[in-house]
Amino acid sequence: MIQGVTFMEELFGSLPSYFQALIAGIITWLLTALGAAGVFIFNKVNGKVLASMQGFAAGIMIAASFWSLLQPSIEFKEDTTFPWLPAAIGFLLGGLFIRLLDAIIPHIHQRIGDKSHYREGVKTSLNKNTLLVLAITLHNIPEGLSIGVAFGGIASSNEHATFLGALGLAIGIGIQNIPEGAALSMPIRAAGASKWKAFNYGQASALVEPIFAMLGAALIVVMTPVLPYALAFAAGAMIFVVVEELIPDSQSGNNTDLATLSLMIGFTIMMILDAVSYTHLTLPTIYSV
Repeated sequence: MIQGVTFMEELFGSLPSYFQALIAGIITWLLTALGAAGVFIFNKVNGKVLASMQGFAAGIMIAASFWSLLQPSIEFKEDTTFPWLPAAIGFLLGGLFIRLLDAIIPHIHQRIGDKSHYREGVKTSLNKNTLLVLAITLHNIPEGLSIGVAFGGIASSNEHATFLGALGLAIGIGIQNIPEGAALSMPIRAAGASKWKAFNYGQASALVEPIFAMLGAALIVVMTPVLPYALAFAAGAMIFVVVEELIPDSQSGNNTDLATLSLMIGFTIMMILDAVSYTHLTLPTIYSV
């Protein structure tokens, strides 16, 4: 496994960080499309499956927010008097940023078993399917940003920003994008849309990920000192989405235990990915003693 990662690092390591982030963002978008392609196999979404998908995605995002974003943000300033300050400021600003988008962008939340849905944002005449896509698009913005700042941090030559750490974060987000794509496309298909239309709605929701991944990386390259703030900003944005959308939606049906267990599984998978990244970083030191 380590040899495979080393090969990837050698293959992509010479590329600009913003291009690395763009490639990672494109891959996470393609994995969303893979999940959305589930409409070609299944005709309707099962409530238990949808709840487990949403819980799983929440677990991935919570774990990534801490180990991949907040912890490195704090470690960047560990030699200062208040190492937690940039992380605290960035985290709160990230949440406020998504709250602002939440109030502006029209969208609806997909409550399990509630056909009326919960609307937010400015009033609009857009149809329900478009509003569902906008809701998931809003969800994907912080994911793209987190990938971008992780890869952008590599260019800063800071010991806490590594290719493997950024890769682990991208893999974790990509994994949860598969059920996320299915969780969007299948209800649209069940509402009467054609399979191709439902698929296109599902995959389109993640198009913002490569865009914001590249923007996030480019920002860090131009303004390296903002890296700890940017990492925490992405974490705050992701946590806001998890608490405001994913957890309530997954718990709104009659499958709360299943959704909770799925969250724990997602959290564990992301935790393992980050632990593997950390272990890989410490192996050379251990064996050199």
